[in-house]
Amino acid sequence: MDIMTATIERNTAKTTAPAADTTRERATRYILAGTRMALGWIFLWAFIDKLFGLGLATETKNAWINGGSPTKGFLTFGVTGPFKDLYTGIAGAAWADWLFMIGLAGIGIALLLGIGMRIAAVAGGLLLVLMWTAVLPPENNPFMDDHLIYAAVLAVLALVNAGDTWGLGRVWAKLPIVRQLPWLR
Repeated sequence: MDIMTATIERNTAKTTAPAADTTRERATRYILAGTRMALGWIFLWAFIDKLFGLGLATETKNAWINGGSPTKGFLTFGVTGPFKDLYTGIAGAAWADWLFMIGLAGIGIALLLGIGMRIAAVAGGLLLVLMWTAVLPPENNPFMDDHLIYAAVLAVLALVNAGDTWGLGRVWAKLPIVRQLPWLR
């Protein structure tokens, strides 16, 4: 094949295929960004509701700011399965409340802003797997439930840098500390 033919083939490939790929890739980025923000809102809402007791999942009298414990009710009465004793033993402990609430807020904010996606994915995945183990076996399936699906989605969001679209992920990635410590990405 001569140079002219190779150049024409290369230019043709550049002008035909990328248009479809670009549209598909853009749509994929937007869907993943929307998924990231939706999942971020799930975590942040849980934090806000437990903090203020907005009456949906947490009554006002049980709000954290009113002296309630974000972990005591569920870990005392909602846990089943082989880890029940472990979880009921930490129900209402101040350190468990603080870790849980910091986790919910941090994961939610990171996902909504699109920053620290790797840390949010690991922390969120760990929290979700722990929540899954608290209700073994799951109510509607012998093994699988939404906690494991959400954990997998968090991993995907971090792997594809979903914080770069409709988020601050690209700006975050340019920070000197994030460049030095890429796991902060």
